[in-house]
Amino acid sequence: MLEIGQKAQLSKTITDADVRAFAQLSLDTNPVHLDEEYAQQSLFGQRISHGMLYGSLISAVLGTQLPGPGAIYMGQTFKFLKPVFLNDTITAQVEVLTLNEEKHIATLQTTCVNQDGKLVLTGEATMKYA
Repeated sequence: MLEIGQKAQLSKTITDADVRAFAQLSLDTNPVHLDEEYAQQSLFGQRISHGMLYGSLISAVLGTQLPGPGAIYMGQTFKFLKPVFLNDTITAQVEVLTLNEEKHIATLQTTCVNQDGKLVLTGEATMKYA
């Protein structure tokens, strides 16, 4: 049973292999993600993760923990606040904000923080739950 204020989270270290696999799957081969020499000349001075790679950790929490198996995405917003670099450990967290028990729809705050506790992503998800 879902309750307002309920939370769930998971953590993952973003590796070179993760970024390369995501680039292959998503077809996003922007060199800022894949080419060290190119990335050194970029705004960030080094390679960065795809935003949607660590954003997908939110989907993992929603689909496996809260609301959990059987839940279906209805919508998601993301604001990318800081870059995520290779070997950063990202913790994705969701918190139930509102519930429409009649329609089985939940709104959840979604966030990702890095290993230093800095907020790198924020957003809101709308989910249909069983």
